[in-house]
Amino acid sequence: MTTDAHNERTWRAPFFTIWTGQAFSLIGTAIARFALIWWLTDLTGSATVLAGSTLLSVIPRVILGPMAGVYIDRHKRRTVMILADAFTGLVSLWLAYQFWAGSMQVWHVYVVIFSRALGSTFHGPAMSASTSLMVPERHLARVAGINQTLEGILSFVGPALGALFLELLPLHSVMMIDVGTAVVAIGTLLVISIPEPVVEPGKDGERPSVWLDMREGFRYILGWRGMAIFLGMAMTLNFMINPAFSMMPLLVKQQFLGGAPELAVLESAHGIGLLVGGVALSVWGGFRKKTVTILTGTALLGVGIIILGLTPATAFWIAIAASVSIGFLLPFVNGTIGAMLQATTAPEMQGRVFTVTSSLASAMTIASLAVAGPVADAVGIRTLFVASGLVCLLEGIMGFFIPALMTIEEQAKEIKERRKRAVGIAS
Repeated sequence: MTTDAHNERTWRAPFFTIWTGQAFSLIGTAIARFALIWWLTDLTGSATVLAGSTLLSVIPRVILGPMAGVYIDRHKRRTVMILADAFTGLVSLWLAYQFWAGSMQVWHVYVVIFSRALGSTFHGPAMSASTSLMVPERHLARVAGINQTLEGILSFVGPALGALFLELLPLHSVMMIDVGTAVVAIGTLLVISIPEPVVEPGKDGERPSVWLDMREGFRYILGWRGMAIFLGMAMTLNFMINPAFSMMPLLVKQQFLGGAPELAVLESAHGIGLLVGGVALSVWGGFRKKTVTILTGTALLGVGIIILGLTPATAFWIAIAASVSIGFLLPFVNGTIGAMLQATTAPEMQGRVFTVTSSLASAMTIASLAVAGPVADAVGIRTLFVASGLVCLLEGIMGFFIPALMTIEEQAKEIKERRKRAVGIAS
């Protein structure tokens, strides 16, 4: 039996053992997040406090992401994930104690939100980099679809379970659920091994400095022309789309003359679309050429956003349908992007590539949130949605006419070959 045939038969059990442990951990995280946000809302009623918590959840990825990628590539990915899970579990344990002791303050929650974001800065890219080493390339898009399905499920299950447990349990017990699920995740990592990439030695057999490794990550992306263009397009989309969807409550109130029930309906419709889209991607896997799946999904996503912005107040059902379609298309864009990065990026570079892309995307989130309010006041909520949808549609269509984007996977193979030849010459 060949190695490839063996991998085809044996990858599922170890990978999905780890995946199941991580899924439990994500459920615990979703429950804890809902409980903390509701506690902040109930205690302060301050939009500034909530905005501050959102900002703290993004800052670690922006500032520390590239350096985190270096450490992910330098160390065993399984060790990185165990330490990240243990760190966030201990932070939740500390918070549980604060609730139990009756000494909770707002700054405690800020510390926890920042710490959890710090842990996820290492954990998420390490899990993505491990996936490409455990899952055969032809199944990566389907696994991405499964991950998107889980995200859709969490959008329902997390808030529902959070609200339920808040009714049944004191807050310190709710936080202990997160601790327990972290232990489950660590347990699966302890019993399953994860393959490691071959790390290239530096000159004289010594490892380069952290700074040089981080610079190499940026050079790798910039030298990959198609990926550099693709990343610039993704950053533009993040900058345009995030402000629009952060204003969804105002769209519901001003355009549809609705309230919390209508907002809940739109968000639930989005979650249903996300769930169905994730299942569809996991079954189909997308077009053979991943770029085609991403660009087609991006263009259609833009159409859905435009329709949402143009829907009149008397046709709320159209807004519901648009919200479902937006959720449905997101896995084909986000999930396929992740699968493409896993399939095309050199294994020893994946930690740095994943964290740099995440860092730049998060930076766009911060920038967009900073301008969302003034822009919406100046041009109107509907205009903001239509403009972001148009940018999305145009980028999706224009991408088909950019050779560097359409050959991005072929470029990746050439880069891998050049790296192999360079290592051979150096040795």
